[in-house]
Amino acid sequence: MAAVDVLVVGAGPTGLALALQAHDHGARVRIVERRPEAFRPSRALILHPRTLEVLRPLGVTDALLAKADTAPSAVLHLGRRAVRAGLADLALPDTAFPHLSLLRQMDVETVLARALADRGVPVERGTELVTVRDDGPSARAVLRTPEGVQEIRCPFVGGCDGPASVVRTCAGVGWNGRPYPEEVVLADLELDGDPVGSGAEVFPGRRGLLLLFPLGEQATWRLLATRASPGGSGPEFGQPGPAVPQAELQRLLGDAGLDARIERLAWSARVPLQYRLARRFRRGRLFLAGDAAHNYSPATGQGMNAGIQDAMNLGWKLAFAAGRSAGSTSGWDTTALLDSYDRERRPVACRRLVLTHTAFWAEASTGRIPSWLRAVASARAAPAVPVLLARRRLVAEGIRLISQLRVTYRHSPLSVEGTPHLRGAPRPGDRLPDATVSTGGPPQRLHALLARPGVHLLVQRDADPVPPELLGPRVTVLRLTNSPGRGVVAVRPDGHVGFRCASAGTAAGLGDWLSLICATAETQG
Repeated sequence: MAAVDVLVVGAGPTGLALALQAHDHGARVRIVERRPEAFRPSRALILHPRTLEVLRPLGVTDALLAKADTAPSAVLHLGRRAVRAGLADLALPDTAFPHLSLLRQMDVETVLARALADRGVPVERGTELVTVRDDGPSARAVLRTPEGVQEIRCPFVGGCDGPASVVRTCAGVGWNGRPYPEEVVLADLELDGDPVGSGAEVFPGRRGLLLLFPLGEQATWRLLATRASPGGSGPEFGQPGPAVPQAELQRLLGDAGLDARIERLAWSARVPLQYRLARRFRRGRLFLAGDAAHNYSPATGQGMNAGIQDAMNLGWKLAFAAGRSAGSTSGWDTTALLDSYDRERRPVACRRLVLTHTAFWAEASTGRIPSWLRAVASARAAPAVPVLLARRRLVAEGIRLISQLRVTYRHSPLSVEGTPHLRGAPRPGDRLPDATVSTGGPPQRLHALLARPGVHLLVQRDADPVPPELLGPRVTVLRLTNSPGRGVVAVRPDGHVGFRCASAGTAAGLGDWLSLICATAETQG
């Protein structure tokens, strides 16, 4: 069997994205999934702008957008008033994707799996990880495949195997948090009567929140409702469990004030929820991403997006650390590069946990205050909602928060300020915003120019050439002729600034940073 640099365990959106990111940055990848078939139906339904940004260099965004509703709307039913909210063309000038995208998880997985297959990396379904451990020089994994038990060794293992992660268990990593007293009900159904619109319908009520999306997989409408959990033993957290009787679903519609009868129930399930955070995202050569590292409520649609963004942060680091030249992983210190994953993504996950927990309390808690907010206060505030929605910048700031456009890694070991300091450019650790730039021809959008894998060095118009001996095979240089000065900004493969300096010709600082991330010609072979 061919040598493997990165074994990815789990073929949900996180695992597929991790495999794709690592492969496109030079790693030899193997991805395994214990389920013989892709998990259906979808649980996640939203892609955020930042997620589309980080996937763009992998060449999959056009295929994703072709399957998405990029001009979604929602009708908020607040008491007797219905307020329409548009979620397209938001006031986000620094991204190519100024909208929320309604897109089913199954479609995301289909696009990513096809991209991997096109690269010669098939998903090995029906292959289960039995055990894995860090053996020092490599990771040792035992797999149960359709052909029998198999042992492999490789530099790194990416655990993208969900809340009941085998990788996390074998790594001995703790899992802090607790179950929610509320659960989610999911169903695909056909309705006779309201709603008649083509967008999402949102019904806040005293007992919880009910949403209808025109994104069902087995029927027109996908219902998502929150309610107090009846308790007792149930399915794995976050996984669809027993079916919900049609009479109960009809009662949920009635409680929401919706005058519609269920004509056909195609599928339903109750889903128990929890909030959890792994105590660390790395132990030696074993890494955790997505639901294996953190679990959230569905509020604000973080699960799939957070996992993909984890994968985009981790994949290139594993690829660069593994290297392709003989002895690169032992001849170069990769500690800072590999440690940076936990140091960057775990604080982000902590903040996201606060966001989702607060939002879910407001959406689903049956306590006196949140119930009053949904049933009474929202109806009284209904006349003010259109005014607030008309404030496009205010709405845009909310989307920035939800979609993680404001995430920064300023305290990461990979965020380095060169000498002399470069003023007026994004700080190391910050996301690089999109902008209109010139490179000697007609103006172009910056993110479009950077839409390919690798590290990108943006040098200002008057800068000295970057010494070619510094440039590894996955480092490109782009001269911005509309930016006067002699500085350089180094952009990581995940779109965050890693280094900036007011003098591009100062080789020492830039060279040290490229060596830090294993991106010089010497480290990448």
